[in-house]
Amino acid sequence: MEIGAAIFFTDYSITPTELAVALEERGFDSLWVAEHSHIPVSRRFTHPQGEAALTKEYFDAMDPFVTLSAAAAVTTRLKLGTAVCLVIQRDTIQTAKLVASIDQVSGGRFLFGIGGGWNQEEIENHGTAFSSRMQKMREQIEAMKAIWTQETPEYHGEIVKFDTIQTWPKPVQKPHPPVILGGAFPWAARRAVRYGDGWYPNAASGKPEEYMPAFRKMAQEAGRDPASLPVTIGGAPDDPDALKRFRDLGAARAVVTLMSETRDQLLPVLDRWAGHIRQLRG
Repeated sequence: MEIGAAIFFTDYSITPTELAVALEERGFDSLWVAEHSHIPVSRRFTHPQGEAALTKEYFDAMDPFVTLSAAAAVTTRLKLGTAVCLVIQRDTIQTAKLVASIDQVSGGRFLFGIGGGWNQEEIENHGTAFSSRMQKMREQIEAMKAIWTQETPEYHGEIVKFDTIQTWPKPVQKPHPPVILGGAFPWAARRAVRYGDGWYPNAASGKPEEYMPAFRKMAQEAGRDPASLPVTIGGAPDDPDALKRFRDLGAARAVVTLMSETRDQLLPVLDRWAGHIRQLRG
């Protein structure tokens, strides 16, 4: 099992280049960045973990494709992921080009973590209907796969539609970068089985001892090989025994959530996790 790190990059946190280099030096396999375009002042819905969880970095997050491009430029092995990209707030064709471009720039290291979001007002400010956002996300990914793999793609869904187009570059990874569905069991797990290449649940959203075997069974019943749907567990605890349990349950990766702190504040945290990585690798 590999270990990654997730963060909200802000103008007061460690920089993307500093963190990327530090992670690669310490044996982390991946860097994951979050996305919020903005936080509306008036909201009907709170954060899934309560309003107290909506801390300052949610308001201040930088664009994930910009920060990951900077990280790509100073690393050679580190995988670069979105956790998650709110595709339902983005233009489909332009986002397909962004994904292909960062996969090219990084030499095929991009991991496309996606999610449908929870912040209704934020979503609606982008012109997306909250009630049909999950359908829109599926159609967007189907359309992007056509863009990434075909010279003259077209797509005609109920929400996403375009006639024949031509657009390059195409991604380095074939047929395309892995599409990893973020979210809890069973909803996001079902989406991962239907049109994804992996699943990204949070360690605190249910019990991995229950949802990991249930996910494998779900995949098998849908006719998909569970090995083709690796599981990345986010929000990993700073606990070597828990990490070993995740590994033994079959998780491909666990990801620690870092605070939006400075380099000096985070390097000791990374050093401690480097020790966990050495233990896991025996």
